[in-house]
Amino acid sequence: MARFLVKRLLAAALVVLTLSVVVYALFYLVPGDAAKIACGDKCSPAQIAQVRTRLGLDESALAQYGHFLQGLFTGRDYSTGTAVLHCDAPCLGLSYTTDQQVTQLIWEKLPATASLAFGAMALALAIGVGTGVLSAVRRGGLLERALTVLTLVGTGMPVFVLGLLLMMAVCAYLQWLPFPTYVPLGEDPEQWAWNLLLPWLTLGLFESAKYARLTRSSTLETLAEDHIRTFRAYGVGERSLVGRHALRGAVPPVVALGALDLGTMMGGAVLTESLFGIPGLGKTLIDSIRHIDLPVVVGVVLVIGTAVVAANVVADLLYALADRRVAL
Repeated sequence: MARFLVKRLLAAALVVLTLSVVVYALFYLVPGDAAKIACGDKCSPAQIAQVRTRLGLDESALAQYGHFLQGLFTGRDYSTGTAVLHCDAPCLGLSYTTDQQVTQLIWEKLPATASLAFGAMALALAIGVGTGVLSAVRRGGLLERALTVLTLVGTGMPVFVLGLLLMMAVCAYLQWLPFPTYVPLGEDPEQWAWNLLLPWLTLGLFESAKYARLTRSSTLETLAEDHIRTFRAYGVGERSLVGRHALRGAVPPVVALGALDLGTMMGGAVLTESLFGIPGLGKTLIDSIRHIDLPVVVGVVLVIGTAVVAANVVADLLYALADRRVAL
Protein backbone atom coordinates (compact mmCIF):
# COMPACT_ATOMS: atom_id res chain seq x y z
CA MET A 1 0.00 0.00 0.00
CA ALA A 2 2.88 2.39 0.80
CA ARG A 3 4.42 1.75 -2.61
CA PHE A 4 1.06 2.38 -4.28
CA LEU A 5 0.66 5.68 -2.39
CA VAL A 6 4.18 6.86 -3.29
CA LYS A 7 3.54 6.14 -6.96
CA ARG A 8 0.28 8.05 -6.88
CA LEU A 9 1.89 11.03 -5.09
CA LEU A 10 4.73 11.20 -7.62
CA ALA A 11 2.25 11.03 -10.48
CA ALA A 12 0.15 13.76 -8.84
CA ALA A 13 3.21 16.01 -8.44
CA LEU A 14 4.02 15.58 -12.13
CA VAL A 15 0.43 16.42 -13.09
CA VAL A 16 0.46 19.57 -10.92
CA LEU A 17 3.78 20.67 -12.45
CA THR A 18 2.41 20.13 -15.95
CA LEU A 19 -0.75 22.02 -15.01
CA SER A 20 1.32 24.97 -13.77
CA VAL A 21 3.22 25.10 -17.09
CA VAL A 22 0.01 25.00 -19.15
CA VAL A 23 -1.85 27.55 -17.04
CA TYR A 24 1.08 29.96 -16.86
CA ALA A 25 1.68 29.74 -20.60
CA LEU A 26 -2.01 30.09 -21.36
CA PHE A 27 -2.47 33.31 -19.41
CA TYR A 28 0.92 35.00 -19.68
CA LEU A 29 2.56 33.85 -22.92
CA VAL A 30 -0.36 33.97 -25.35
CA PRO A 31 -0.46 36.87 -27.84
CA GLY A 32 -1.29 40.10 -26.02
CA ASP A 33 0.43 42.51 -23.65
CA ALA A 34 -0.14 41.48 -20.04
CA ALA A 35 1.55 44.70 -18.85
CA LYS A 36 -0.95 46.82 -20.80
CA ILE A 37 -3.81 44.77 -19.40
CA ALA A 38 -2.50 45.23 -15.86
CA CYS A 39 -1.89 48.96 -16.27
CA GLY A 40 -5.12 49.83 -18.09
CA ASP A 41 -6.08 51.51 -21.34
CA LYS A 42 -5.22 55.04 -20.13
CA CYS A 43 -1.58 54.29 -19.32
CA SER A 44 1.22 55.89 -21.31
CA PRO A 45 3.93 53.79 -22.97
CA ALA A 46 6.34 54.76 -20.18
CA GLN A 47 3.90 53.58 -17.51
CA ILE A 48 3.31 50.31 -19.38
CA ALA A 49 7.06 49.75 -19.59
CA GLN A 50 7.36 50.36 -15.85
CA VAL A 51 4.62 47.81 -15.14
CA ARG A 52 6.27 45.32 -17.51
CA THR A 53 9.54 45.64 -15.58
CA ARG A 54 7.74 45.33 -12.24
CA LEU A 55 6.00 42.12 -13.32
CA GLY A 56 9.16 40.68 -14.86
CA LEU A 57 7.52 40.46 -18.27
CA ASP A 58 10.62 41.93 -19.96
CA GLU A 59 12.49 38.66 -19.38
CA SER A 60 12.42 35.47 -21.43
CA ALA A 61 9.51 33.05 -21.07
CA LEU A 62 11.72 30.48 -19.35
CA ALA A 63 13.02 33.06 -16.86
CA GLN A 64 9.47 34.23 -16.11
CA TYR A 65 8.33 30.69 -15.36
CA GLY A 66 11.47 30.09 -13.29
CA HIS A 67 10.67 33.13 -11.13
CA PHE A 68 7.11 31.88 -10.82
CA LEU A 69 8.33 28.52 -9.48
CA GLN A 70 10.82 30.28 -7.22
CA GLY A 71 7.97 32.30 -5.73
CA LEU A 72 6.07 29.11 -4.94
CA PHE A 73 8.92 27.65 -2.89
CA THR A 74 10.96 30.60 -1.53
CA GLY A 75 8.88 33.73 -2.08
CA ARG A 76 9.51 36.63 -4.44
CA ASP A 77 10.12 40.38 -4.46
CA TYR A 78 8.20 42.80 -6.67
CA SER A 79 9.48 46.30 -7.41
CA THR A 80 6.93 49.12 -7.66
CA GLY A 81 9.52 51.70 -8.73
CA THR A 82 9.55 53.41 -5.34
CA ALA A 83 9.37 50.40 -3.03
CA VAL A 84 9.82 46.64 -2.98
CA LEU A 85 6.91 44.38 -2.09
CA HIS A 86 7.79 40.93 -0.77
CA CYS A 87 5.44 38.03 -1.52
CA ASP A 88 5.83 35.18 0.94
CA ALA A 89 6.00 31.56 -0.22
CA PRO A 90 3.94 30.01 -1.63
CA CYS A 91 3.72 33.13 -3.80
CA LEU A 92 1.23 33.09 -6.65
CA GLY A 93 1.83 36.75 -7.48
CA LEU A 94 0.21 40.04 -6.58
CA SER A 95 -3.23 41.15 -7.68
CA TYR A 96 -3.18 43.75 -10.45
CA THR A 97 -6.07 45.67 -8.91
CA THR A 98 -5.23 45.62 -5.17
CA ASP A 99 -1.54 44.61 -4.90
CA GLN A 100 -2.72 41.97 -2.42
CA GLN A 101 -0.92 38.64 -2.36
CA VAL A 102 -2.93 36.14 -4.39
CA THR A 103 -2.20 33.39 -1.86
CA GLN A 104 -3.65 35.51 0.94
CA LEU A 105 -6.70 36.37 -1.16
CA ILE A 106 -7.33 32.69 -1.93
CA TRP A 107 -6.85 31.77 1.73
CA GLU A 108 -9.51 34.32 2.70
CA LYS A 109 -12.01 32.97 0.14
CA LEU A 110 -11.29 29.26 0.64
CA PRO A 111 -13.46 28.75 3.80
CA ALA A 112 -16.63 29.82 1.96
CA THR A 113 -15.96 27.45 -0.95
CA ALA A 114 -14.98 24.61 1.40
CA SER A 115 -18.16 25.15 3.45
CA LEU A 116 -20.28 24.92 0.32
CA ALA A 117 -18.42 21.93 -1.14
CA PHE A 118 -18.25 19.76 2.00
CA GLY A 119 -21.84 20.46 3.03
CA ALA A 120 -23.20 19.82 -0.46
CA MET A 121 -21.15 16.62 -0.77
CA ALA A 122 -22.43 15.26 2.56
CA LEU A 123 -26.00 15.99 1.47
CA ALA A 124 -25.43 14.50 -1.99
CA LEU A 125 -24.02 11.26 -0.54
CA ALA A 126 -26.84 10.93 2.00
CA ILE A 127 -29.58 11.51 -0.57
CA GLY A 128 -27.89 9.59 -3.36
CA VAL A 129 -26.99 6.47 -1.36
CA GLY A 130 -30.38 6.36 0.36
CA THR A 131 -32.27 6.81 -2.91
CA GLY A 132 -30.10 4.28 -4.73
CA VAL A 133 -30.51 1.58 -2.09
CA LEU A 134 -34.26 2.16 -1.91
CA SER A 135 -34.52 1.92 -5.71
CA ALA A 136 -32.59 -1.35 -5.73
CA VAL A 137 -34.66 -2.91 -2.93
CA ARG A 138 -37.97 -1.80 -4.51
CA ARG A 139 -36.90 -2.77 -8.02
CA GLY A 140 -39.77 -2.93 -10.47
CA GLY A 141 -42.23 -1.15 -8.21
CA LEU A 142 -43.90 2.23 -8.51
CA LEU A 143 -41.53 3.80 -5.96
CA GLU A 144 -38.48 2.66 -7.94
CA ARG A 145 -39.89 4.15 -11.15
CA ALA A 146 -40.66 7.44 -9.44
CA LEU A 147 -37.15 7.63 -7.98
CA THR A 148 -35.66 6.83 -11.40
CA VAL A 149 -37.61 9.69 -12.98
CA LEU A 150 -36.49 12.08 -10.25
CA THR A 151 -32.90 10.95 -10.72
CA LEU A 152 -33.06 11.61 -14.47
CA VAL A 153 -34.59 15.03 -13.85
CA GLY A 154 -31.86 15.83 -11.33
CA THR A 155 -29.16 14.77 -13.78
CA GLY A 156 -30.50 16.88 -16.63
CA MET A 157 -31.53 20.06 -14.80
CA PRO A 158 -28.88 22.84 -14.82
CA VAL A 159 -27.71 23.82 -11.36
CA PHE A 160 -28.62 27.50 -11.75
CA VAL A 161 -32.19 26.58 -12.78
CA LEU A 162 -32.53 24.35 -9.72
CA GLY A 163 -31.15 27.11 -7.50
CA LEU A 164 -33.56 29.69 -8.89
CA LEU A 165 -36.53 27.35 -8.44
CA LEU A 166 -35.54 26.62 -4.83
CA MET A 167 -35.14 30.32 -4.03
CA MET A 168 -38.47 31.19 -5.62
CA ALA A 169 -40.28 28.36 -3.83
CA VAL A 170 -38.63 28.47 -0.39
CA CYS A 171 -37.79 32.17 -0.04
CA ALA A 172 -40.37 34.01 -2.17
CA TYR A 173 -43.57 31.92 -2.16
CA LEU A 174 -43.42 29.80 1.00
CA GLN A 175 -41.18 32.27 2.89
CA TRP A 176 -39.70 29.49 5.00
CA LEU A 177 -36.22 31.02 4.78
CA PRO A 178 -34.87 34.50 4.03
CA PHE A 179 -32.78 34.97 0.93
CA PRO A 180 -29.31 33.57 1.72
CA THR A 181 -26.52 35.86 2.90
CA TYR A 182 -23.21 34.22 3.67
CA VAL A 183 -22.17 34.33 7.34
CA PRO A 184 -18.72 32.95 8.33
CA LEU A 185 -18.73 29.85 10.50
CA GLY A 186 -16.66 31.48 13.23
CA GLU A 187 -19.01 34.46 13.43
CA ASP A 188 -22.32 32.62 13.94
CA PRO A 189 -22.45 28.83 13.33
CA GLU A 190 -26.25 28.70 13.38
CA GLN A 191 -26.68 31.48 10.81
CA TRP A 192 -23.84 29.97 8.79
CA ALA A 193 -25.78 26.72 8.46
CA TRP A 194 -29.19 28.32 7.80
CA ASN A 195 -27.81 30.61 5.07
CA LEU A 196 -25.97 27.76 3.38
CA LEU A 197 -28.95 25.40 3.46
CA LEU A 198 -30.31 26.41 0.04
CA PRO A 199 -26.88 26.42 -1.66
CA TRP A 200 -26.23 22.98 -0.14
CA LEU A 201 -29.57 21.72 -1.43
CA THR A 202 -28.96 23.20 -4.88
CA LEU A 203 -25.53 21.66 -5.37
CA GLY A 204 -26.29 18.54 -3.32
CA LEU A 205 -29.48 17.62 -5.20
CA PHE A 206 -27.73 18.20 -8.52
CA GLU A 207 -24.83 15.90 -7.55
CA SER A 208 -26.93 13.28 -5.74
CA ALA A 209 -28.44 11.97 -8.98
CA LYS A 210 -25.20 10.29 -10.09
CA TYR A 211 -24.70 8.69 -6.66
CA ALA A 212 -28.24 7.35 -6.72
CA ARG A 213 -27.67 5.71 -10.09
CA LEU A 214 -24.27 4.30 -9.09
CA THR A 215 -25.56 3.01 -5.74
CA ARG A 216 -28.56 1.38 -7.38
CA SER A 217 -26.48 -0.46 -9.98
CA SER A 218 -23.82 -1.48 -7.42
CA THR A 219 -26.43 -2.72 -4.96
CA LEU A 220 -28.26 -4.74 -7.61
CA GLU A 221 -24.96 -6.24 -8.75
CA THR A 222 -24.00 -7.17 -5.19
CA LEU A 223 -27.44 -8.64 -4.42
CA ALA A 224 -27.07 -10.92 -7.44
CA GLU A 225 -23.80 -12.47 -6.23
CA ASP A 226 -23.58 -16.07 -5.07
CA HIS A 227 -22.82 -15.41 -1.40
CA ILE A 228 -25.90 -13.17 -1.11
CA ARG A 229 -28.08 -15.93 -2.55
CA THR A 230 -26.51 -18.34 -0.05
CA PHE A 231 -27.33 -16.04 2.86
CA ARG A 232 -30.87 -15.68 1.57
CA ALA A 233 -31.21 -19.49 1.32
CA TYR A 234 -30.14 -19.80 4.96
CA GLY A 235 -32.98 -17.49 5.96
CA VAL A 236 -31.11 -14.23 6.51
CA GLY A 237 -33.58 -11.33 6.43
CA GLU A 238 -33.66 -8.94 3.49
CA ARG A 239 -32.95 -5.92 5.67
CA SER A 240 -29.86 -7.59 7.12
CA LEU A 241 -28.72 -8.67 3.65
CA VAL A 242 -28.91 -5.12 2.35
CA GLY A 243 -27.56 -3.32 5.42
CA ARG A 244 -24.76 -5.70 6.40
CA HIS A 245 -23.66 -7.33 3.16
CA ALA A 246 -24.90 -5.58 0.02
CA LEU A 247 -23.84 -2.11 1.12
CA ARG A 248 -20.29 -3.31 1.80
CA GLY A 249 -19.86 -3.95 -1.90
CA ALA A 250 -21.94 -1.02 -3.11
CA VAL A 251 -20.63 1.86 -0.99
CA PRO A 252 -16.82 1.79 -1.71
CA PRO A 253 -17.11 2.94 -5.36
CA VAL A 254 -19.58 5.62 -4.28
CA VAL A 255 -17.21 6.89 -1.58
CA ALA A 256 -14.28 6.88 -4.03
CA LEU A 257 -16.35 8.85 -6.56
CA GLY A 258 -17.39 11.24 -3.79
CA ALA A 259 -13.75 11.94 -2.88
CA LEU A 260 -13.01 12.64 -6.54
CA ASP A 261 -16.05 14.87 -6.97
CA LEU A 262 -15.22 16.86 -3.84
CA GLY A 263 -12.16 18.28 -5.58
CA THR A 264 -14.14 18.95 -8.73
CA MET A 265 -16.89 20.58 -6.70
CA MET A 266 -14.40 23.12 -5.31
CA GLY A 267 -14.18 24.57 -8.79
CA GLY A 268 -17.57 23.52 -10.09
CA ALA A 269 -19.41 25.64 -7.53
CA VAL A 270 -18.87 28.80 -9.60
CA LEU A 271 -22.51 29.08 -10.67
CA THR A 272 -23.82 28.26 -7.20
CA GLU A 273 -21.57 30.85 -5.55
CA SER A 274 -22.50 33.50 -8.10
CA LEU A 275 -26.21 32.70 -7.79
CA PHE A 276 -26.27 32.95 -3.99
CA GLY A 277 -23.61 35.63 -3.61
CA ILE A 278 -21.19 33.41 -1.68
CA PRO A 279 -17.74 35.10 -1.51
CA GLY A 280 -15.77 31.98 -2.43
CA LEU A 281 -13.18 30.99 -5.02
CA GLY A 282 -15.76 30.63 -7.78
CA LYS A 283 -17.07 34.16 -7.40
CA THR A 284 -13.51 35.45 -7.03
CA LEU A 285 -12.57 33.75 -10.30
CA ILE A 286 -15.51 35.35 -12.13
CA ASP A 287 -14.67 38.80 -10.73
CA SER A 288 -10.97 38.49 -11.58
CA ILE A 289 -11.80 37.44 -15.15
CA ARG A 290 -14.11 40.43 -15.45
CA HIS A 291 -11.29 42.77 -14.30
CA ILE A 292 -8.62 40.82 -16.25
CA ASP A 293 -6.64 40.29 -13.05
CA LEU A 294 -4.32 37.59 -14.44
CA PRO A 295 -2.40 36.65 -11.24
CA VAL A 296 -5.66 35.98 -9.40
CA VAL A 297 -7.04 33.97 -12.33
CA VAL A 298 -3.86 31.86 -12.55
CA GLY A 299 -3.75 31.37 -8.77
CA VAL A 300 -7.36 30.29 -8.44
CA VAL A 301 -7.15 27.94 -11.44
CA LEU A 302 -3.97 26.34 -10.04
CA VAL A 303 -5.51 25.89 -6.58
CA ILE A 304 -8.66 24.35 -8.03
CA GLY A 305 -6.61 22.10 -10.31
CA THR A 306 -4.42 21.00 -7.40
CA ALA A 307 -7.55 20.23 -5.37
CA VAL A 308 -8.85 18.02 -8.19
CA VAL A 309 -5.51 16.18 -8.43
CA ALA A 310 -5.40 15.69 -4.65
CA ALA A 311 -8.97 14.38 -4.73
CA ASN A 312 -7.91 11.86 -7.39
CA VAL A 313 -5.17 10.59 -5.08
CA VAL A 314 -7.60 10.27 -2.18
CA ALA A 315 -10.12 8.47 -4.41
CA ASP A 316 -7.46 6.03 -5.60
CA LEU A 317 -6.38 5.39 -2.02
CA LEU A 318 -9.94 4.79 -0.81
CA TYR A 319 -10.60 2.43 -3.70
CA ALA A 320 -7.36 0.57 -2.99
CA LEU A 321 -8.32 0.21 0.67
CA ALA A 322 -11.69 -1.20 -0.38
CA ASP A 323 -10.15 -3.54 -2.96
CA ARG A 324 -6.55 -4.55 -2.26
CA ARG A 325 -6.15 -5.90 -5.78
CA VAL A 326 -6.01 -2.32 -7.08
CA ALA A 327 -2.79 -1.66 -5.15
CA LEU A 328 -0.98 -4.67 -6.63
